[in-house]
Amino acid sequence: MKQARPGGGRFERVQRIRFAQCDPAAIVFYPQYFVMFQNHVEDWFDEGLGIAYADLVGRRRVGLPTVSLQTEFRAISRMGEGVTLGLAVERLGNSSLTLVLDVRGDDGPRVQVRKVIVCTDLTQVDAHRSQPWPADVRAAIDAFQGAADLPAHNPAA
Repeated sequence: MKQARPGGGRFERVQRIRFAQCDPAAIVFYPQYFVMFQNHVEDWFDEGLGIAYADLVGRRRVGLPTVSLQTEFRAISRMGEGVTLGLAVERLGNSSLTLVLDVRGDDGPRVQVRKVIVCTDLTQVDAHRSQPWPADVRAAIDAFQGAADLPAHNPAA
């Protein structure tokens, strides 16, 4: 299977649809897409941005709650299929981040989500107040977005 492809302003990973993700009709049970998307965001932080998600939330106490999800289900995915999960940054705010996530099969789009994450301070118990993005996180997201402005690498050219 193809692994993560960081850079280019888009982060992708191919994933096989598992039995545990499906309903009795052997199609993805829709809440499982949200689990896939959260895992994909965590992988993007780790591999695409080079910032350990677990360290950011755990040791550094930076919260990353989802505050909005807009979802469009376009087609089903079946057990055993390979699908591509994608992520692109739509907007980076002072303390928010809007991501566009999708699942694509060989036949086209299956699911698209617009997800808004807010950066919060977890050092204040139960406060969950928004805070500006840490400088290293903002720089990594800016660099990721900037990769979209670079010409595509084509080894055959």
